[in-house]
Amino acid sequence: MSTQVHYIAVIGGAVSGSATAFQFASRGIKTVIFDQQALPYGKIEDGLPKWHAKLRDKEEGKIDKRLAHPNITYVPNIRLGEAVTFEELCSWGFSAIVLATGAFNDRPLPVDGVDEYLNKGFYYQNPFFIWYNHFHEPGYEGLKHEIVDDAVVVGGGLASLDVVKALMIESVKEKLLEKGHDVDMFTLDRSIVKVLDGLGYTLDDLGLKGCRLYYRRRTIDMPVTPMATDTPEALEKAQGIRAKLLNNFVKKYLFKFYECHVPIGKIVKDGKLAGLVFQKTEVIDGKAAAIEGTEHDVESPLVISSIGSIPELLDGIPSQWQMFKIADINTCQIEGYDNVFAVGNAVTGQGNIKESYKHGNELSERIMDESLGWKEEHFEEYLRITESKVQDQASVIAEKFSGNNLLSVEKVAELDVKIAEMHKKSGYTGDYMSWRNANIPVRLEDMLGIEH
Repeated sequence: MSTQVHYIAVIGGAVSGSATAFQFASRGIKTVIFDQQALPYGKIEDGLPKWHAKLRDKEEGKIDKRLAHPNITYVPNIRLGEAVTFEELCSWGFSAIVLATGAFNDRPLPVDGVDEYLNKGFYYQNPFFIWYNHFHEPGYEGLKHEIVDDAVVVGGGLASLDVVKALMIESVKEKLLEKGHDVDMFTLDRSIVKVLDGLGYTLDDLGLKGCRLYYRRRTIDMPVTPMATDTPEALEKAQGIRAKLLNNFVKKYLFKFYECHVPIGKIVKDGKLAGLVFQKTEVIDGKAAAIEGTEHDVESPLVISSIGSIPELLDGIPSQWQMFKIADINTCQIEGYDNVFAVGNAVTGQGNIKESYKHGNELSERIMDESLGWKEEHFEEYLRITESKVQDQASVIAEKFSGNNLLSVEKVAELDVKIAEMHKKSGYTGDYMSWRNANIPVRLEDMLGIEH
């Protein structure tokens, strides 16, 4: 019987991280998951809007089951680059390190100097939704965001529609409460216009203008769910469906939509961002081209950028174009390292995306972040595709080093000591489900007494 084994570190425990770790663990490989949060749920907890309570609980339950595998050890509250550097982790001597860190950073809004006004009239989508999903919790101490009427959202994908929806729900909810109607978020989520029609109100009656969404291309260019566009007939059909879906969404949630607009400058008043300068565009060969002489000011008390998410780049990990630099598109091996890989939304690079399309496994965020007609089943489809992809990838990674990087009993014991030190540092008890139950946030639906 061999006394040598593999020991793998997975950074990030959400959908991709837990699925990858479970694949390794099922092969008899010792696996440790390091997560920067107390709980490993990532964007299921902090990015999926909280009106999807049933879907959130279902997906988090799947992560819980994976982490219960006896070959998986969980280490919470350990942020790579702070509690331990990437170089330090590499020096520990794991058989392999897998980055499943997701895409929690926002793609910068390409307006010079706009980031100087963060939290001063300007927000990005990712921290906005962390706040939105948790601000109802008693004792919430995170970054606070304001919701005001007539806000501007820059985007065009699913994430920007979620931002618009959250803004409309909260502003309408507040005005209805002022008129004596306590309507909860879950009811407004189903249809704001139906709620207002039932109560005999319009936005004007509530003194609201509604928020505004600006998109750089045409309505008919906005991706919906994947569908053929390879013939003129198919393209025409797809464009018609896109326009219909967006129109229905606008009618349901009562915001305003402006196509063919790209931000090129900022408006500042009294030390705060007070709007953006937009330029109109025309779509030529699928690309949005700016039209000279069409610049105009759009004032707003609040601007939210929702133009995409990117991985958090880490010291010591090669990158290019705001992405991890991948040397092997099959294993997603990080350039310069024989035993460091990336999975899930931490994987980037045009070659990998093309390869994913080729095999029918969509690894980018197109289904989740660019779908206008999405429903919960579309998000579930995205998650299943992601899981399928990382499962296949985990198998390829495992095969790559199956005969290499075996660790001695002594080395495994040394790693276990380091992990125990991390447990002590994080306050983790060692019992995952007890830890999970002690740290799960207070749910809005429980506060409202809504069954889920």
